[in-house]
Amino acid sequence: MGLFGLFSSKKKETLDKGLEKTKTSVFDKIARAVAGKSKVDDDVLDNLEEVLITSDVGVDTTLKIIQRIEERVARDKYVSTSELNSILRDEISSLLAENHTEDNINWDLPSDHSPYVILVVGVNGVGKTTTIGKLAYQFKQAGKKVYLGAADTFRAAAVEQICIWGERVGVPVIKQQMGSDPASVAFDTLQSAKANGADVVIIDTAGRLHNKVGLMNELKKIKEVMKKVLPEAPDEVMLVLDGSTGQNAFEQAKQFSAVTQITSLAITKLDGTAKGGVVIGISDQLKVPVKYIGLGEGMEDLQLFDRRQFVDSLFQGI
Repeated sequence: MGLFGLFSSKKKETLDKGLEKTKTSVFDKIARAVAGKSKVDDDVLDNLEEVLITSDVGVDTTLKIIQRIEERVARDKYVSTSELNSILRDEISSLLAENHTEDNINWDLPSDHSPYVILVVGVNGVGKTTTIGKLAYQFKQAGKKVYLGAADTFRAAAVEQICIWGERVGVPVIKQQMGSDPASVAFDTLQSAKANGADVVIIDTAGRLHNKVGLMNELKKIKEVMKKVLPEAPDEVMLVLDGSTGQNAFEQAKQFSAVTQITSLAITKLDGTAKGGVVIGISDQLKVPVKYIGLGEGMEDLQLFDRRQFVDSLFQGI
């Protein structure tokens, strides 16, 4: 059993509900795309291409999916439109698998060192600090000792927000004055966490994409300073994206991956949007695994991403 427990019926219910808008939108469009057709032909594929692009799967990923379906149609000679959802389901699932997005249900902290250090990046407003708070809560519920580092020192509100989450969850927050060197905060956080036997450290950083060079230098310095305390750190550089922004999330992902090496993705606010297709596209284009998805306001509504459950939920009842 993984760190955050089994994939319970409650989690499945949350996932189904969270993807409801995406599912309804996508499959209503597909139904219209195949209306009056009995087999998958060029017209159906053209219509399907438009459906996927307008569902924020992204152009490049859409073309990849369409090409795979074309190959399947050519191989099988005759594919009925009633089989299309099943084929689409298979191709999306295999695409996610190829892009290192595994089923995270059995994920656990490494046993060879501690603390496990997560450096969190993302622009303001995507749900970065909320994601950190929910993660801290879930790690603590799993019996882990958690430390938070408030290294977004350029916004007073960011430090205040993470302190509120620290109090709410009951975990220590290491901070300095506003305007302090973020790398200094990261250094203090790791030193304190190491001295106190912490299992997990989550460090917030500033998201100022308008100054890419400054952000790149800052993240590089934070990483270098961390390694002075823990040579393995950071174990994970997690990019938080707002799924409801669709193509804007794509653009942010590309820009962040240009300034630092991203190793995992957390995609938030999927419950309030029909743009859930962005999960498929971003993972494919960046070749970075989706690790968490946000499906609501509750502490438990941030879930470890499970590829099979995601695809099953998206196609449930179809």
